[in-house]
Amino acid sequence: MKIVIDKSIPFTEGVFEPYAEVLYKEGPLITHEDIVDADALIIRTRTRCDAAMLDGTGVKIIATATSGTENIDVDYCSRHGIHFQNASGCNAGGVANYVFSAIFGMAARKSISLAGASLGIIGLGNVGERVESMGRSLGFKIIRNDPRKAEIEWYTQFSSLDNLLAEADIVTLHIPLTESNRGMADKDFFAKMKPGAFFVNTSQGDLVVEEDLIKAIPRLGPVAIDAWSHEPNVNTMLMNMVDIATPHIAGYSLQGKQIGSAMAVRAVARFLNISELYEFFPQSKIMEYQAVMLDIRNKSQGQIASILQYNYPIFTDDFMFRMNPTKFEELRNNYHYRREFQF
Repeated sequence: MKIVIDKSIPFTEGVFEPYAEVLYKEGPLITHEDIVDADALIIRTRTRCDAAMLDGTGVKIIATATSGTENIDVDYCSRHGIHFQNASGCNAGGVANYVFSAIFGMAARKSISLAGASLGIIGLGNVGERVESMGRSLGFKIIRNDPRKAEIEWYTQFSSLDNLLAEADIVTLHIPLTESNRGMADKDFFAKMKPGAFFVNTSQGDLVVEEDLIKAIPRLGPVAIDAWSHEPNVNTMLMNMVDIATPHIAGYSLQGKQIGSAMAVRAVARFLNISELYEFFPQSKIMEYQAVMLDIRNKSQGQIASILQYNYPIFTDDFMFRMNPTKFEELRNNYHYRREFQF
């Protein structure tokens, strides 16, 4: 057997060698020729898996160590009998930590009170639900928008997008990119937001029309952008206007990376009948799954902001990115995974 693995996926080196030939290569550099004789492919979001890549190869399973699927032609895989598995939900805790470190950090820098603020969450998948849970713990009024989920969970309260934009003091995106929602955050979207409302995007850059966001920023409140159109190339004009800019690392927690790698390895192991790896979980010097527990009871907004920044100093990531905007991939690949925190 042969397995091709994106070398930037942590905790995978040496795992499959007793059972298969393994080729490690940077995700964007993996080619059709690399996988012609491969049985399995383990990737991140930087390897495009479509007909041009997969036609005529031996690939039978693709596993991604991330929750995103935008780089995978899932329909092609289905038609050609290629099994696909993503690591859904692996980054939920890390992204939720990022969102609230950003919100409280930006509010503290601009002396904005969050008392009684409403948090508008667009997309209630694994990440959106984690953001909702943490938001409720922090005392935010929650406004939820997810049309597909609303049809299933008709017994719970959801909001229309227009109502959310009109009412929310903070708007945060947590939806996968599709052709139907590409560019959904456009001039009309921003015009419907409350003046002074926060905007956070940790999902996909192409959900946002960046030129429209640039024009809208003067009437908005603080803006945090982690996901960019045309990554790894970054719109530096937008970067210079937002309050927090980071190189798509919102979900880069130690626990998230452990879980993502474990899910990818287990999926391939079970597909290829490598029983020794069915329950694989990567070891590290830090205890698995153990998150920092934060006590926020009876704390002021300023105290909460300080606690969050101590546990995840998000402005350090912002500073490093602004100093090296052309090193987008290098910053991601060499990122020091942070510990998750819980309340």
